[in-house]
Amino acid sequence: MSPGEIAAVLARLPDGALKEMNRDWRHWGRDQQLPPPGNDWRSWLILGGRGAGKTRAGAEWVKAQALGLWSGGVPQAARIALVGPTLSQARAVMIEGKSGLLGIHMEDERPRYEPSKRLLTWPNGAIAQVFSADEPDSLRGPQFDAAWCDELAKWRLAQEAWDMLAFALRLGEAPRAVITTTPRPVPLLKALLADPATAVTRSTTFDNAAHLAKSFLADVTERYGGTRLGRQELDGELIDDDPDALFRRALIEQGRVRQAPELTRVVIAVDPPAGHGHKANACGIVCAGLGRDGNAYVLDDHTLIRARPIAWARRVVALYHARDASRVVAEVNQGGAMVEQILREVDPGLAFRAVHATRAKRARAEPVAALYEQGRVRHVGAFPELEDEMCSVIGEGGKSPDRLDALVWAVSELLLRRRAEPRVRVV
Repeated sequence: MSPGEIAAVLARLPDGALKEMNRDWRHWGRDQQLPPPGNDWRSWLILGGRGAGKTRAGAEWVKAQALGLWSGGVPQAARIALVGPTLSQARAVMIEGKSGLLGIHMEDERPRYEPSKRLLTWPNGAIAQVFSADEPDSLRGPQFDAAWCDELAKWRLAQEAWDMLAFALRLGEAPRAVITTTPRPVPLLKALLADPATAVTRSTTFDNAAHLAKSFLADVTERYGGTRLGRQELDGELIDDDPDALFRRALIEQGRVRQAPELTRVVIAVDPPAGHGHKANACGIVCAGLGRDGNAYVLDDHTLIRARPIAWARRVVALYHARDASRVVAEVNQGGAMVEQILREVDPGLAFRAVHATRAKRARAEPVAALYEQGRVRHVGAFPELEDEMCSVIGEGGKSPDRLDALVWAVSELLLRRRAEPRVRVV
């Protein structure tokens, strides 16, 4: 039908019918955004690229659960768990975002949000509690008949959080979870895909083009179209290790720990951005420590995207003091003495060492990759963006591996430089 014909049909409908059509997502969502048919699934995995409409699909499913809107396939739920990578991300995306729960309800059905209690309450009494996947133990005790898990592939403690949620999904006749995420080849996501009780729908960034800025689509297509990163972040494909990459996810997974042992030294490594403004690379900021067992432990990835110099300098100094680090190590090929000067404007007493890149990025990373193969480097939790860079071809798609560069400098300072530090940090 033409827009005019549609308008004519809608004009003949009574207000009640128009309101009902507007509130029922099944009239507006794409097929990939609607629940799978049947009742034989326990988890609904919505895989999609950036901006593909995953959040809207998850929020609409929760809305239908809470209000009992969809008879047959979606029974009403009284207690719902909302689990995000962190509490702040859950609030910003799942609840207060443009496609979040507060934005998709009509006024008379919108839940009341109490941030201090991490609680949403619908007019009919249904409630949703908000959780961080960084705090799996917070899921001990509560019980639910539905759950929405957002960006599961980014969860630092994915398996622990998922296990605790599985124990909590024990109310009602058929408790279920919807999972909205951009795919990454993490073990939990692979296990869910292999589970016959998981229903899967997929969509790309371009499927939702009508609701995205044309300049955004043109930019990401030009920069990432056809690359492995583009296939993952735009096409929503699950891309496993690149055979030409130096690092392997299996080795990273084998060395992953939940907590670092006693550390004798902590360093912050910085790979300052090249360029300025919107053309600037990210500023890689990685913190790592040396354990008394002789292994290096990656503690933080605080990389900033397109940040002004004063912003990344403040982030570095804040992390330096929070971790009571021995030193900041920064590559100065791009900024020379200005890198140290910017950092000292924030903290004149900062312990600083400049490093110069005299070899290509891959050549610098090879000794660190060998340390991973020897089991000498361990990740405390998960760092999805960093690990994606590690397991891709360096510089693939023209993208600078800023997180990886910072990691290489940190591990090299701890394990490849034979020099003692005067300060000792115990955590």
